[in-house]
Amino acid sequence: MDEALLRSLTPSVLAVLVRRGADFAAAEDAVQDALVEAVRSWPSEVPRDPKAWLVTVAWRRFLDATRADSARRRREDLADEEPAPGPAPAVDDTLQLYFLCAHPSLTPSSAVALTLRAVGGLTTRQIARAYLVPEATMAQRISRAKRTLAGNGVSPRSGEAGARGGFGRPGDVATVLRVLYLVFNEGYSGDVDLAAEAIRLTRQVTALVDHPEAAGLLALMLLHHARRAARTASDGSLVPLAEQDRSRWDTGAIAEGVAILQAALARDRLGEFQAQAAIAALHADAPTAEETDWGQIVEWYDELAGLTDSPVVRLNRAVAVGEADGPRAGLAALAALDPSLPRHAAVAAYLHERDGDPVTAARLYAEAALKAPDLAERDHLTRQAARLNARGPR
Repeated sequence: MDEALLRSLTPSVLAVLVRRGADFAAAEDAVQDALVEAVRSWPSEVPRDPKAWLVTVAWRRFLDATRADSARRRREDLADEEPAPGPAPAVDDTLQLYFLCAHPSLTPSSAVALTLRAVGGLTTRQIARAYLVPEATMAQRISRAKRTLAGNGVSPRSGEAGARGGFGRPGDVATVLRVLYLVFNEGYSGDVDLAAEAIRLTRQVTALVDHPEAAGLLALMLLHHARRAARTASDGSLVPLAEQDRSRWDTGAIAEGVAILQAALARDRLGEFQAQAAIAALHADAPTAEETDWGQIVEWYDELAGLTDSPVVRLNRAVAVGEADGPRAGLAALAALDPSLPRHAAVAAYLHERDGDPVTAARLYAEAALKAPDLAERDHLTRQAARLNARGPR
């Protein structure tokens, strides 16, 4: 059984059912039933047109469920509209499905879960394992997302149906990209590589929509993912960027990311993902950490801060300023930020160490370790504090 084929067909099959008149929840259930049937019957013989086969089976499952629900007589009329078996329609509604999963009524976590289920073709169990939560918890999250869409009147007959191709009031491209970025940042856990899945889905979006920020996001993902093998040591501990073995970086992914980014930047419609990708490209371009062009990185952080006004961006900019103009300049930039920001103490510790103040740096590393979001980062910061404490004051 070609699982990759099934996953690639899932969003377009679901989109066909929604466009024909099925509400999202019912369509998704019908498609899952069709996938189960495909797993059962395809090993003996894969149909000539797999998508058409799935559409036909899913539509019949939807009609069977509709006929069994006498309270929904309006949908009962759809039984007379069943299309004759044949090739799947050429129109691709997959992008509209992305928009639907990024509906503004959904929370970010619900949008991510629904995207992975409906567009990514992952099972509830796979998504739960990836997010390290019980399967029942993830099933409830996905069910709530479907109910939210239904409760907000999202159906093929509502809202902007005519203008949006029959999908109600979806989110916009920016929201879709934000959801995919959230998926990518989950990285890898369980038996699902969410970083790779996010790249796959973002490639699909860039093929469906002509938007420089979509290309910028894909470039950013590729450039970050290229460093993945060098980010951890053999014992699982974190390896800071400056200490990574750059021979382990994926040069193919870097070259592709840079080429995509250059094409996006040439359109002169700068967005935050393009700016972030430009910073990642400058890191990737440096043969060694010492040869990093920190001056340009500061300039790109200035661009990014103007686009987002994010305190996290300004925190990262303080690090870049410290590298470009010295630790005192970095500490001055840091002084303007809220100390309660995540990783503020870690950045302060690094800059104080570079400024020749190991006592303050050790204290701040220990403080940062207590606030670390995961075990690997906490262990890394604790080791930094222990290293400086063992050295003692100069």
